[in-house]
Amino acid sequence: MSTSAIRLGPRSRAAIGLASAVGVLAFTWPLLASPQSAAVAHAADAPFLFAVVVPVLLLVVLAQLGDGGMDAKAIAVLGVLSAVIAALRPLGGGTAGIEPIWVILVLGGRALGPGFGFCLGAISLFASALLTGGVGPWLPFQMLAAAWVGLGAGLLPRASGRRELALLAGYAAVACIAYGFLLNLWFWPFTAGLPEQMAFVPGASFGENLAAWLRFCLVSSLGYDIPRAVLTVVLILVAGRPILLALRRMTRRAAFDAAPEFVAPMPQTPAS
Repeated sequence: MSTSAIRLGPRSRAAIGLASAVGVLAFTWPLLASPQSAAVAHAADAPFLFAVVVPVLLLVVLAQLGDGGMDAKAIAVLGVLSAVIAALRPLGGGTAGIEPIWVILVLGGRALGPGFGFCLGAISLFASALLTGGVGPWLPFQMLAAAWVGLGAGLLPRASGRRELALLAGYAAVACIAYGFLLNLWFWPFTAGLPEQMAFVPGASFGENLAAWLRFCLVSSLGYDIPRAVLTVVLILVAGRPILLALRRMTRRAAFDAAPEFVAPMPQTPAS
């Protein structure tokens, strides 16, 4: 029996690939655009353009996943875990990077599959933004980056016991830091007053802007990214095993891949 709550067919994979390709472009255009490109000429409009395009692509992905790959039980589980993440997010409020939501996202993607992890990341960040009033041009970038974290957790190689916890802890550490670095890319080119060594220069080479972005991340966000990673790793090592067991037990009982069978009622014999 499959442990994936959402099956990924060819169309779903293609939709995720398309959304991810556009997402990579949305994040990395400051590093990839040439000085003569239209992206640099309209740099001030770029984040708002991608803030419109990315949600449309995410809706396409969710529609594809829901087209035969997501049943009512998967939707119910997705709603419950998204609500848990939305409720947990205000507890930390991003203070010093203390955000326990990544434990649920990583373990949910691991236990319920990459398609479920992708949906959980996008939907839970959207729900938490509505709850906390965090809706803005940054939200689509947060949704996509969180979707990638959940997707990656579901694509990790097979492991069990302590090896699995170590694998998940290592992945979570990298993902939490990468999430912070990636989110910096959407606003870094427009941050005013930066020192020359950390500022985005439209005509500079890829290597120069890459080095400037890394310096900006080390100075501005690493103090948030490391606590986020440490908290997530500790929680996975402490509580990861019982949470995974609970999620997998629920998966077995839900039998997401079981097809319903309708049996004709037996004819009743008339009473003598």
